[in-house]
Amino acid sequence: MKWIFLLVLVALEIYGYRAMSAVTRDVSGWWIKVFKIGYLVMSVYSITLILTVYLGYELPKEGGYYRYFFSLLMAWVLLIMVYSSFLLIDDLRRLIVWMIGGLEPGSWKPRSNFLYYAGALAGLLPFVALTYGMIRNMYNFKKYRTDVPISGLPAELEGLKIIQISDIHSGTFTRVPAVAKVVEMINEEQPDLILFTGDLVNEVADEVEPYVPIFARLKAKYGVYSVLGNHDYGDYVRGPERKDFDKQGNLEKLEALQKQMGWTLLRDRNELIDIKGKTLGLIGMENASAKEYFRNYGDIEKAYPGVESADVKILMSHDPSYWRSAILKKFDDIALTLSGHTHGFQFGIEIPGFIKWSPVKYQYAEWAGLYSEGNQHLYVNRGLGCLGYPGRVGILPEISVLNLKNAV
Repeated sequence: MKWIFLLVLVALEIYGYRAMSAVTRDVSGWWIKVFKIGYLVMSVYSITLILTVYLGYELPKEGGYYRYFFSLLMAWVLLIMVYSSFLLIDDLRRLIVWMIGGLEPGSWKPRSNFLYYAGALAGLLPFVALTYGMIRNMYNFKKYRTDVPISGLPAELEGLKIIQISDIHSGTFTRVPAVAKVVEMINEEQPDLILFTGDLVNEVADEVEPYVPIFARLKAKYGVYSVLGNHDYGDYVRGPERKDFDKQGNLEKLEALQKQMGWTLLRDRNELIDIKGKTLGLIGMENASAKEYFRNYGDIEKAYPGVESADVKILMSHDPSYWRSAILKKFDDIALTLSGHTHGFQFGIEIPGFIKWSPVKYQYAEWAGLYSEGNQHLYVNRGLGCLGYPGRVGILPEISVLNLKNAV
């Protein structure tokens, strides 16, 4: 079956190149030459990469560069599929005209320039967007500033600045200086608290080791706290290495590395933080989800006891679906829940005040930004890193700057 995919791709690439040559036969210009050369280079690249995998050779996974190779391949395959679909529509049109003309020799119409150029443009748009998302947007960190209105907030906690980060997925990063830059961006805010809401790695704890000295530089007046996400448990290790994989040892190593970074990991427990004589109850849960395809490790009934008398309660829970299913109205004294997990799908459209859309909205009702019902709030971070596709289109990596305000 896999060889059929390769043969189909090669056939479509030849088909597309022949169509290009036919339409541009009488067209001259440097851009035509560049386009043809680029087409041939990408065709050779795609076939070579697929053959490399099919013949059993493995690309080195160190550094995460292999994700770029395969993401560029997928962008190219998408271009070919879209481009070819327009050519096939054109050939169907030509076939119908030829049949109406009585199958006369010479009645086969030339290609439609409109459909050819429309297909080329339709294929190029996602290819350029996905490529740009890898080259530019993966490290285009953005600060999202939001005031969170808390009912009955003590005056002493007014203006408390919380930096939330989430979904670092350190195994996908390839540029250490860029990660160091994001730490500088966070520290320049001089936050009162830094809260990390899970998914420090993709698969194994080893991924974060190169970044331990960098993340250890994060500073906040009242500390740096973290919880685990679904990727932190080692559940996604695949292949032959899974047989001998020490899942518990991996988790212990991840916990030790976070301790080395100076982070306080909350695993179904809480911390009471004294701030100017008032108590902030910070609850940290193991990963829990309302989605049946994610494993549940968390237990709010275990994490909650001990914060009942806190002046303000904040819950850190990786998956935002848990807020509506288990927190909202059931634990109505938890004023703010912080989550991540969705990444905003790393793809969408956001124009403040006009539109905020991503395909992930069809899976998660709350997927990015602040959501409120009654006196309870949920903030969903768009993620700092990436998973799978090493880039972003329209949804930028996020540093959440949250300021607590008294609800009026």
